Amino acid sequence: MSRQRAYSRMKENNEMRHLATSKSAKLGALLVGMLCSSAALAAVTTEIGQVEGTAQSGMTVYLGIPFAAPPVGDLRWRPPQPAAKWTGVKTATAFAPACTGGGSPSGIRSQGAAKGKGPAPAPAKGKAKQGGGPPGGPSSEDCLYLNVWTPAKSAGDRLPVMVWIYGGGFVGGSTAGALTTGERLATKGVIVVSVAYRVGPLGYLAHPGLSAESKDHVSGNYGVLDLIAGLQWVKKNIAAFGGDPGKVTIFGESAGGIAVSMLCASPLAKGLFHGAISESGGSFGPPSLPALPGENMLLMKDAERLGQEFAAKAGAASVADLRKLSAAEVVAAAAGGEGITWPVIDGHVLPDDQYKMYEAKRFNDTPILVGYNSDEGLSFGVPPTPDAYRQATHQRYGPYADRLLAAYPTDPDKVSKTARDLTRDAAFGWATWSWARLQAKNGKGKAFLYYFDQHPDYPADSPQAGRGSAHGSEIPYVFQHLNANATEADKAISEAMAVYWTNFAKKGDPNGPGVPAWTAYNDRDPESMYFSQTARVGPVPSLTSMKVLDEYFTWRRTAEGLKFGTSGQR
Repeated sequence: MSRQRAYSRMKENNEMRHLATSKSAKLGALLVGMLCSSAALAAVTTEIGQVEGTAQSGMTVYLGIPFAAPPVGDLRWRPPQPAAKWTGVKTATAFAPACTGGGSPSGIRSQGAAKGKGPAPAPAKGKAKQGGGPPGGPSSEDCLYLNVWTPAKSAGDRLPVMVWIYGGGFVGGSTAGALTTGERLATKGVIVVSVAYRVGPLGYLAHPGLSAESKDHVSGNYGVLDLIAGLQWVKKNIAAFGGDPGKVTIFGESAGGIAVSMLCASPLAKGLFHGAISESGGSFGPPSLPALPGENMLLMKDAERLGQEFAAKAGAASVADLRKLSAAEVVAAAAGGEGITWPVIDGHVLPDDQYKMYEAKRFNDTPILVGYNSDEGLSFGVPPTPDAYRQATHQRYGPYADRLLAAYPTDPDKVSKTARDLTRDAAFGWATWSWARLQAKNGKGKAFLYYFDQHPDYPADSPQAGRGSAHGSEIPYVFQHLNANATEADKAISEAMAVYWTNFAKKGDPNGPGVPAWTAYNDRDPESMYFSQTARVGPVPSLTSMKVLDEYFTWRRTAEGLKFGTSGQR
């Protein structure tokens, strides 16, 4: 229950993102309606059939293009299969349903919720909707579709391509979110594509019976394979939409950013993209049991065992029985379960601990642009009292707890932002910083690091005093979906981020006319781009504290640390 509460808090914060009100959602829905009511254009021919989109303000939009066969029936819990060819012209004017989700995200809980020892975070004010898609939107197992926003005037334009991967803790999310439609970002001279992928137990269940079916003797990671299939579609077809298949950048937030880092490590994704952007993502922690923020990954043997426990709970004696369950029954059986809703280290799609892979130079080497937000801990809950914070820190970090409490102290009478920053850095900051360091050290592509801290200045007597930028609050800035209450500083930050992101897609470097210079990361002079009222370069935030956390993660990879982290006792 405590993990679910923490996830509810995350969902609430995501739904209340700064400057992302219901008004903007209504405007997004109105925009989609306008797009879909526009005059249809000449059909574009893909490898499996022709599609017809709609035009609006110089943009052509194609919604709901199938890139793989529906993963239903016997195709449930199998790698994505080719979509069936069709004759005639398919109308691509409406978003497809979101992928059926549900379950609890792996490791999404506060420190105080670990193993049920210590107080749980306060429940969120609103109950989070479980499953994929925007609030109230439809979901289905038949969900492997993508969308294209293109400003190209002809197939010969060869525009750079940005492929968006949504977040949602690997248990939800959708390509149809009003804040992530691509029509505004695409005006910067890029094509925006958003790709769906399976989530929850339908996307990540590992089980010995499923592994036995596989020619690669693995299971799970079906959602990651969906993303690879989507990128293969882009490589084969985007030229027909005016895009350059040799200039593809993947970008995502939260679970989408984590997926970006996994694609950077997966040998199956080699050559499918040429740049990577992660917003509050990265998967560089060692395996852990149970999963914790920043230590979310399971080994295959543990994932298969937990999959067997799930099957027993669902009353399924075989894989065939599992496939007979309805999607609702699968989701219901996953409630409160461990290890069945997150990608796993399978030795095939994800060969090993990603940190070790980067150290060994076994990764897809492209330029990267990565960052995180100043108050990520707001979205994931923290223990309610200083004593509970100290107790939870000792429970999770063992011999490193006292040093981390000194590095991330709390006020005597309340859990302060410095304490929330331990959650921020354990879940996102350390992984992002480590990613930039490893890329700069072991790759040819440059690494660019950022820190998003754009938020209102709350009065000292306000309950929100001391708050920074919560998880996901950068999204409307990147996609330029600010609402009517945006300040001039908000608009300037949004414009700078959109320019930097699209510059990076065009040439693997965010720099260009009209924006402040952004230096590539290097360990000799570690700097980050700050988005805080203005865009400016500054020192990496909380670097001294993160170095203590780095020592903890280094220890976790020793024999002693691995035993501590996979004992199941935290």
